[in-house]
Amino acid sequence: MSKHARRMAEDEPKMEKKQRKGLRIFLKIILILIIIIVVLLGAGFGFINSKLSKMQQVDINEENLSINEQTSENLKEYRNIALFGVDSRSDNLGKGNRSDCIIIASINESTGNVNLISVYRDTYVDIEGHGLDKITHAYSYGGPELAIKTLNENLDLNITEFVTVNFDVVADAVNALGGVTIDIQKDEIKYLNSYLNETSKVTGLKTSEITSAGKQTLDGVQAVAYSRIRYTAGGDYKRTERMRTVLEAMFDKVKTMSIGEINNLANKILPELYTNINTGEILSLIPTALKFNVNESIGWPYKTKGITLDRWYGVPVTLESNVEQLHKEVFGEEDYEASSTVKNTSKDIINKTGYKK
Repeated sequence: MSKHARRMAEDEPKMEKKQRKGLRIFLKIILILIIIIVVLLGAGFGFINSKLSKMQQVDINEENLSINEQTSENLKEYRNIALFGVDSRSDNLGKGNRSDCIIIASINESTGNVNLISVYRDTYVDIEGHGLDKITHAYSYGGPELAIKTLNENLDLNITEFVTVNFDVVADAVNALGGVTIDIQKDEIKYLNSYLNETSKVTGLKTSEITSAGKQTLDGVQAVAYSRIRYTAGGDYKRTERMRTVLEAMFDKVKTMSIGEINNLANKILPELYTNINTGEILSLIPTALKFNVNESIGWPYKTKGITLDRWYGVPVTLESNVEQLHKEVFGEEDYEASSTVKNTSKDIINKTGYKK
């Protein structure tokens, strides 16, 4: 067995180490919005360009992203950006890292509404060249290009842009924002505190335990620990909801910051981002920036069923119906019918798992 194959066959407990990384994803869309806000507050192009040049830029071939003409036409008002949180603690954010957090930031450029779609990492989909597998593995097999292609093919999307981060940036971002306000539930406290020590060691940041429930300001380490909780009711699905909660709290906090505070945040966080979004593309968001409103956060697939084959998978039941529901609810396509690609993959999943409903 190859080194790569052995890594893919690691036991489920090892995945727990990766849950902490999920939050980093949220950061990137925030950072994009931060830069836009700076522009709106009067900063010049040269200033913005100097900030954005700090990001790690990478090119991907859009011809390999499997966007069909019908999807492109149907979603022409939507700018869908893939946000990946990977299991790397080094500067390498490309191929070889699993994307433990996948969020699609869907921006309606006509209305300014932003929907955050969390795609569950264990979702059973087709990955070109690798067959049916967990969607988290697409990034490891082929980096952001294959990960985006997999999302487009299995969800009928038009994604061409992405941002990737690893673990440390989440804690850094939350601290740079002065913390985020989260309503902690009583049953979450012991699990949150159980993650604090390890998260503190990894980030090198000090923190303190949470002692009571209710709304309170969490620092970076506490916010990451909160995002890792998966053992209360709702399990991993509730964990992704917590990630979105932190993202929304960060978004709200950014809108209250001064230019100086935004400048400090940009200097701290931008060098930790890995993306194909260039200055011009970010600036093109400006016309809708004032209208940005995170109005809906969902987890996808809507309906899943677990199965253990060579490992545990979250099976969409069915892929076809989940995709059609997504397009109806998020993109307003009331009579949407899944593409032939999605239908065929859906049939393959049913044949493999037996899960029809």
